[in-house]
Amino acid sequence: MLVDVRKLRLDAACALLRNSGAQFSALDSEQLSVDSLQLLIDGLCELSLRDPLTGLANRRYFESVLFSELDRVGRTGEAALLLMLDIDHFKLINDQHGHLVGDRVLKKVTDTLTACVRPMDTLVRYGGEEFAVILPGCQSTFAHTIAERIRRTVEDTWLRVSPSLALNVTVSIGGSFAFPWARLTGMLWTSHADHQLYLAKAQGRNCVCIEEHSDSTVSAEEKSLLYDIESSPAQMLESSDNQHSVFPIGSNGALP
Repeated sequence: MLVDVRKLRLDAACALLRNSGAQFSALDSEQLSVDSLQLLIDGLCELSLRDPLTGLANRRYFESVLFSELDRVGRTGEAALLLMLDIDHFKLINDQHGHLVGDRVLKKVTDTLTACVRPMDTLVRYGGEEFAVILPGCQSTFAHTIAERIRRTVEDTWLRVSPSLALNVTVSIGGSFAFPWARLTGMLWTSHADHQLYLAKAQGRNCVCIEEHSDSTVSAEEKSLLYDIESSPAQMLESSDNQHSVFPIGSNGALP
């Protein structure tokens, strides 16, 4: 069924885009084209995936990226790290200094976090004073170092509220990995990272908790079972005796 687009009520949609700060010209109903209508649709889609205060991607976009990132982990075999961050005592900032100052704090933290992540990472405002970062291709041995660098950078950043008042805030960070051998959904991955965030806040805030994981190294005897059908049981037993134990790397383990 064909639709006469000139009969569509598009004024409110155009006004919404203009008020958002998007580079968008008003539609001319007398010269309405498919291209101009497509620009309007694209602009509204982009607007629906952005947080209006910080300009970051929002939770709706975050959930779609989680799905695609888990698919990438399964296809490439490269792990990915999910960090959940929460501004400590943010309600106290709003109560003492007002919501306008609270908004400025959110924007300042946004700028700081943006400077800390790579172009390939996904930084979103998850909701309220909580942020999330998806870091693809991140090795587990670097997780705590990365999260600590972000935590320290936020802690060292000050916001000048008035000539006589400057504020600095801290964040608590929880992290969880997605590995190719782990069966995860986006909801479960988020839940794991969020639990680590809860632990970080329970430990006094302004700290990092990264979920421990088990090493997936395949032993020599397992490889023999898979690939070397001519190996004898005695040979596989000897190979097993020569294997060293492999222990999980915890969040407080040695860092490179």
